[in-house]
Amino acid sequence: MTSDFSAARVHLDRAYDYLCGDDPMSQRGREALDLLIEAVAVEEFKQPRQSAEVLRFPIARPAWQVGRRFP
Repeated sequence: MTSDFSAARVHLDRAYDYLCGDDPMSQRGREALDLLIEAVAVEEFKQPRQSAEVLRFPIARPAWQVGRRFP
């Protein structure tokens, strides 16, 4: 099972936002979360990107163009 680093980062960012107080515990919590957010972001972008196949979808022509020839 692989980790969803982007989802983890979103939750850590939200937790950081909730600690908006000026008290020492909130400040230490934000500092700790900042370190975690940085570590998760580093891991997120170290992961190899998954390759994907691009599928081409046929473009339907409008009825008035059917049978017409274009240069």
